[in-house]
Amino acid sequence: MAKSGLAPRRSAVFLLGQVTEEGRLLSELLPRAVERLVPEDRARAQRLAVNTLRWMDRADRMLGPHLKKRPPQAVLNTLRMAVVEMAVDGAAPHGVVDEAVTLVRQGKRTTAMAGMVNAVLRRVAEDLVKWDGLPQPRLPKWLRGPLIDGYGKALVAEMEAAHARGAPLDLSCKDAGAVAQAVGGVVLSTGSVRLAEFGKVTGLAGYKAGDWWVQDAAAAIPARVLEVQPGETVLDMCAAPGGKTMQMAAAGADVTALDVSATRLRRVEENLARTGLKANLVEADALDWDGGPFDAILLDAPCSATGTLRRHPDLPYAKDGSGFMELFELQEKMLDRAVAMLRPGGRLVYCTCSLLPDEGEVQVEAALERHDGLTLDMDALALPGIDPEWLVENGLRLRPDFWPDTGGMDGFFVACMRKAA
Repeated sequence: MAKSGLAPRRSAVFLLGQVTEEGRLLSELLPRAVERLVPEDRARAQRLAVNTLRWMDRADRMLGPHLKKRPPQAVLNTLRMAVVEMAVDGAAPHGVVDEAVTLVRQGKRTTAMAGMVNAVLRRVAEDLVKWDGLPQPRLPKWLRGPLIDGYGKALVAEMEAAHARGAPLDLSCKDAGAVAQAVGGVVLSTGSVRLAEFGKVTGLAGYKAGDWWVQDAAAAIPARVLEVQPGETVLDMCAAPGGKTMQMAAAGADVTALDVSATRLRRVEENLARTGLKANLVEADALDWDGGPFDAILLDAPCSATGTLRRHPDLPYAKDGSGFMELFELQEKMLDRAVAMLRPGGRLVYCTCSLLPDEGEVQVEAALERHDGLTLDMDALALPGIDPEWLVENGLRLRPDFWPDTGGMDGFFVACMRKAA
């Protein structure tokens, strides 16, 4: 008889292998990789993979003294997952070890290593008291180095601690007080609703009625900075999945949601339909599309997404930083295109969910130098809930270590600029 926990564990090991060996992101793999599992096992497989990635650095430190040589990746990922289950989830060691051994024994290329897995995990189980004394999980060197250059070791360590804690669920909505009461959340100083604990998102009160949408508190700030007015023509330049589009549509603006991906635009369309909001959807490459002029433009540019690691711990293992220069060049081109589509006197909010200054502060400084008549509007950042200490020379720098006592936030950079009339 098959063991009940093997199916989600097997899927989790597959997901881990795709991330660590093939450089694929979980967002690309899910839900197809777990579609044959029952809903409960799907959720468990995803949770196992995410937790293992989040704590992989510390799991490797636990395993290191007990491994004479590095085993094949599938075996190593099984070991890592088992360590995290015991140390973080508090699962009974005997059950975790037994299922890990069975999983390895069933693999055609790994069956001979079942004995080693059993011995290593039993020794690790005896050493679990050491877990809490190990260093905080560190980011891979390809990412940690540039972040240290930008912030210093102490701040990067605080960010890494925030990544390890994970993220709560934040909601944007039309009536924050009512939604907070309905879902059992709290209203944050910036206006988002936060839930520290939650089950299935679609099962929360107000989901079917379209009273809210999921959006990290930091991601909700750029649209608030743009502060669109009823009737204004507004372009959401890279719109999917649509959180900022919905914010601006809810404010009464005439929003055009532009995105190059038809699949991602369908998500925007679905979200708009659920929330009862309207926007003009355009599938096109922003660099080629000829639209405007617009009263206001929001450009959430394609970026490294390094600000979202507390929710996406797969990213530093799936990527290696090799595409950074191409991203920087694309951001520069998109900024120039946004300025061209902005009417005289109009305003532009540029933002990225990145912690790298090259994708934020540096891009804005260069754009201001390239475009005569384009000026920085720091006053636009003076919003309720914005801590003055978050302000930098040319914008707003948000970090995951902010709000440590209430769950943190994504890393973001936000700047507001105005075009001469």
